[in-house]
Amino acid sequence: MTTDTQTSQLLSPFPMRDLVLPNRVVMAPLTRARAGHTRVPNALMAEYYAQRATAGLIITEATTISEQANGWVDSPGIYTAEHRDGWKPVVQAIHAKGGRVFLQLWHMGRASHSSFHNGALPVAPSAIAINADYIHTPNGKEKHEAPRALESDEIPGVVEHYRRAAALAHEAGFDGVEIHAANGYLIDQFLQSRTNHRSDAYGGSLENRYRFLKEVAEAVTSVFPASRVGVRLSPNGVYNDMGSPDFRETFTYAAQQLNSFGLAYLHIVDGLDRGFHQLGEAMVLEEFRAVFEGPLMGNCGYTQESAEAAIAEGRADLIAFGRPIITNPDLVARFAKSWPLNPSGDFRAWGGNGAKGYTDWPFYGA
Repeated sequence: MTTDTQTSQLLSPFPMRDLVLPNRVVMAPLTRARAGHTRVPNALMAEYYAQRATAGLIITEATTISEQANGWVDSPGIYTAEHRDGWKPVVQAIHAKGGRVFLQLWHMGRASHSSFHNGALPVAPSAIAINADYIHTPNGKEKHEAPRALESDEIPGVVEHYRRAAALAHEAGFDGVEIHAANGYLIDQFLQSRTNHRSDAYGGSLENRYRFLKEVAEAVTSVFPASRVGVRLSPNGVYNDMGSPDFRETFTYAAQQLNSFGLAYLHIVDGLDRGFHQLGEAMVLEEFRAVFEGPLMGNCGYTQESAEAAIAEGRADLIAFGRPIITNPDLVARFAKSWPLNPSGDFRAWGGNGAKGYTDWPFYGA
């Protein structure tokens, strides 16, 4: 049986501001750790992304904006000319297949470790450690550390790192960028009361806790037009020891404020498949639709059927798929033709530093 692409809203084109997408299937940002110790993108990464270029939009894996932002072994960067030049062939490979791609901008904050920084502590809004067993570092598994709280006069420099990273992404030819403000990384740490105990202009009130994201968004939209900038939020997430009692007020406020930018989209990790902090009823897309007028993207645990329903019912305009698009590079065609998906196997086998579990997933019928 074949899905009727004339009636499937998931497979229908979508005008995302000034960029028309051929379908509403988005490749979610997925950290795959294939860039090596130099963090320079390579030919294997170009092949991987080009395989998935039929998605309406690709959002790259999280990409660090500075040395200070690092904290994941072999993840890519976008803070040197070498990084920019490494990304260029990746972008060109995607474009050659007719795809569109945004680069996700990342600072890990307290989710990093001193072993990534020559012994210097990772930075965060406040000196509060992640309550978790361990972190993977260049030296293997290590205990989480209490980070160093950023001084007030350091914060403009971090914002400038975001702006410069966006400029390098623009030079590399990306169609846009996504600001990673989710999953317990630096911007999320500033937003949430659980991790932000500051008493300066970046802490305390909702307005103050939002200030860092606001300044980052202003900096990035000075490089790309706002219509080519997305923001990702995770209101329900527990990853990296997150979850705040005032989460609903915090994320409603952030979405309201972001609405004024005219962003390409707001990307909400609304699904609960990767954990839920259980500090109240989970936030749903309708709550963001009520305060954010632009394109809205859902993410986490969606199937073809639940994605179709979310779009048909007006809850979302776009749906990001993670694990299904790792294991099915031709996910859009499989949806259109009602072809079965590849068996996913054990996701822990998707790691490593080569093609295995990365570029060797078969296309249907291959």
